[in-house]
Amino acid sequence: MQDKCGIVGAYSHNKSHNISREIYYGLYALQHRGQESAGISAHNGEEMRTYRGMGLVCDVFNNGNIEGLDGNVGIGHVRYSTTGESQIQNSQPFISKFDMGNIAIAHNGDIINSMELRRDLEKEGIKFQSSTDSEVICHLLTREYSKNHDMVESIKNVSKKLIGSYSLVLLVNDDLMVVRDPIGIKPLSLGQKEGITMVASETVAFDVVGAEYIRDVEPGEILLINDEVHSFKIPKTPGTPRAHCMFEYVYFARPDSILDGKVVYRVRKNIGKALFKEHPVEADVVIPVPDSAITAAIGYSRASGIPYGEGLIKNRYIGRTFIMPTQEERETSVKLKMNPIRSELEGKSIVLVDDSIVRGTTSKALVNVLREAGVKEIHLRVGSPPITSPCYYGIAMATRKELIASDKKVEKIRETLGVDSLGYLSIDSLVECIGIKRNELCLGCLTGEYPTELPADIDEYESCRC
Repeated sequence: MQDKCGIVGAYSHNKSHNISREIYYGLYALQHRGQESAGISAHNGEEMRTYRGMGLVCDVFNNGNIEGLDGNVGIGHVRYSTTGESQIQNSQPFISKFDMGNIAIAHNGDIINSMELRRDLEKEGIKFQSSTDSEVICHLLTREYSKNHDMVESIKNVSKKLIGSYSLVLLVNDDLMVVRDPIGIKPLSLGQKEGITMVASETVAFDVVGAEYIRDVEPGEILLINDEVHSFKIPKTPGTPRAHCMFEYVYFARPDSILDGKVVYRVRKNIGKALFKEHPVEADVVIPVPDSAITAAIGYSRASGIPYGEGLIKNRYIGRTFIMPTQEERETSVKLKMNPIRSELEGKSIVLVDDSIVRGTTSKALVNVLREAGVKEIHLRVGSPPITSPCYYGIAMATRKELIASDKKVEKIRETLGVDSLGYLSIDSLVECIGIKRNELCLGCLTGEYPTELPADIDEYESCRC
């Protein structure tokens, strides 16, 4: 699974201050949200400059590439593709000219009616440089601005046409603008340090530069940041829900982040405790699937009194695991990422804690690795309920037919994975652990009930996602 992107925006009230360094370090802290490309746009009061490249933040901005990005205001982006292929044309920030200058946009989320919107724009003669939904938003904004010459009103009008999730940072000449979609699927936070205002997908981007987390950007809020911070609201359609993505808390966000007022580390520790309450078992040691399940495993260990231990060492220099063509290669890819410590595992009964099971292929291969290391019993505990439906809002997890829980009950999944027992966290417990009301969470991948309408061409949209 991968989330689509991390974004950062920053404005320095000192016009001579070069803000690109803060943006660079903020992106570095958000590297877990995307490893395919990175980019920064900055405005120095006279012109906008942008640099983008494929790869990690440290690779893209090496050899002095950041030195030309002067300016007291800018935005940045790290990308993993869900809509649009992994290529330089689809990297962000995306840049476009409009009546009054230039606009740069960086986007976290997925616009699920983007294909329909794109076709309408193409009929009007608009040419596209990329295959991303972010460019669709950019063209909609510049077209709307040409009518009313008011960017805040343009954002409000465009938001009426968008279905899906979007947290945006925009550089409109030398103004920083920030938008969070009306149901708040993707996280977005506001921070400050002396003379600097920042926004970012996660609060860890503030920590690294010494900024203070002030608050979350509200769902449906537009911020215009220049010498002051001006707040506007997207008109709310009656019945519009709040729908914060539950997977941010379970897996995607860093545990040291704060999302919508909730400390992610505390949520995951509570998940571990709830897992023991719902699925207790006698065992010798509690072992996490590193790194995302470590905190939940600590919670399970503390609640159960079973010692916590390391049984798997993760190779942190391995990038994302591609789908291998043969079973032997799939097993090799797992061994490259996770190596067992035989002395800690042999002859033992273990509680293996993982954050989620999607396709099940990695879990099955990992179970085989543990069996080969001499584990006597494997009791798998999963920190999210069964994932039965696809996500359309920016998490590239799988299509419905690939999800192991879409057509299998828990006992059949247990047999398929080859574990001695299997326990999933219940939806009610998950909601309680997060601490946000059920009707304010997006649980679509668990229930098949989505917070927005789905376009008629959703099957075509799903098949073309990358």
